Amino acid sequence: MEDLINKLNELDLCLPFAEDTGILAAPLKVRHITMPNRLGIAPMEGADSMPDGSPSDHTMRRYINEAIGGSAVIWFEAISIVQEGRSSKTQLLLSRDNLENYKALTEKVKEAGRKKNGYAPYLIMQANHSGRYSNPDNRPAPMTAYRHPYLEQYRAADDSCIVTDDYLKGLEEAFGEAAKLAKEAGFDAVDIKCCHGYLLAELSSAYTRPGNYGGSYENRTRLLKHSIQAAKVYENDTFQVTSRLGIYDGYAYPYGFGVSQTSGLSPDLTEPIRLVKELYEDYGLAMVDLTMGNPYATTHVTRPYDMGKYVPDEHPLTGIARIIQGIGTVKNAVPGMVVYGSAPTYLRQYADLFTAGAVKEGFCDGMLFGRMAFADPDFANEIIRYGRINPKRVCMTCGKCGDLIRAHKPTGCVIRDPDIFMSFYRDFQENKKYQPADFRG
Repeated sequence: MEDLINKLNELDLCLPFAEDTGILAAPLKVRHITMPNRLGIAPMEGADSMPDGSPSDHTMRRYINEAIGGSAVIWFEAISIVQEGRSSKTQLLLSRDNLENYKALTEKVKEAGRKKNGYAPYLIMQANHSGRYSNPDNRPAPMTAYRHPYLEQYRAADDSCIVTDDYLKGLEEAFGEAAKLAKEAGFDAVDIKCCHGYLLAELSSAYTRPGNYGGSYENRTRLLKHSIQAAKVYENDTFQVTSRLGIYDGYAYPYGFGVSQTSGLSPDLTEPIRLVKELYEDYGLAMVDLTMGNPYATTHVTRPYDMGKYVPDEHPLTGIARIIQGIGTVKNAVPGMVVYGSAPTYLRQYADLFTAGAVKEGFCDGMLFGRMAFADPDFANEIIRYGRINPKRVCMTCGKCGDLIRAHKPTGCVIRDPDIFMSFYRDFQENKKYQPADFRG
């Protein structure tokens, strides 16, 4: 810990660390629902669906292990709402045809949590359209909001890829139908996903797009708000609507959300604060999860790392500080909103003290762990029952799980769960030169 503090001082950064993790065992009330602790699983795609989008045995194993691990919330990975919006052939897709398979999944996951911990985890389905990163046949088929010269270096797109206003209007109904199906499938909430460069998030920075979904702030947030309204039809005492929101993309104006015309690459959270406030006051959302960046192109902003596809021009701790300070700024501006934070994993064995400090100091109300859940799905019970996370099981931020998802192979921790995932990784290594270009980190 001393080395970490010294490095923070050297970089002139400040992160919230608590002396103990006791606050993370405190319950958290959202509407009339009480979460038994402040810990949750962040959405991490497993690339392991059946051809029709149903969960496979690998999917079932992953979520049952997470439920056994004791997190109060499992914020499911991105589940596509339409076939053309899938990120790969192996991305989950919920439809009327495979609804029963999702019912079986949620029932088994909740039962596993009740049997092990005495409570079922709160299950949130992340409804998504991959947009620019649509890849339904494992071949890029981008559906973009506008031309983005920086991102087009990584995945080619032209004017023909820009979706029409009529198509976007139709997605409002599709998100509403996704909420209905999520409710019937046994999820406790649906997330209208608006982060990480996917379609709704890209629209939030569509300054150069003409028509009803581009240009002004009102137009750029139109699809998100209308989709939330469509989903809200199905909200009741046992089912709610939420959103995972990206509050900063990492690109300068006019190609990123969370910046201004004069802020360059520095965050300007004026619009993100306005959006969260409106979702809370005008649209009735009780909670959100806040994140940053684009895992395909600004991976270091989304989830700082030591080993990855490129070397950032900043220390990973700078990224951690940016995320938590940004989340705290939004939380301070909208104190009534329950806010979950993101991206603690880089801090490894100190991620628990960081999370406790973030909650204690009011940066967020709870925290979602992503890569850490792949490496150690028991992290929540370790923290709650023993006071600290197991340092021998933490994520090493090596990026191998990212390699697997890029290769469209079942994804998990190659280091901590080698019996399952090492063979997939070896196959990836042997065949990686034949993999399609896909820069998700």
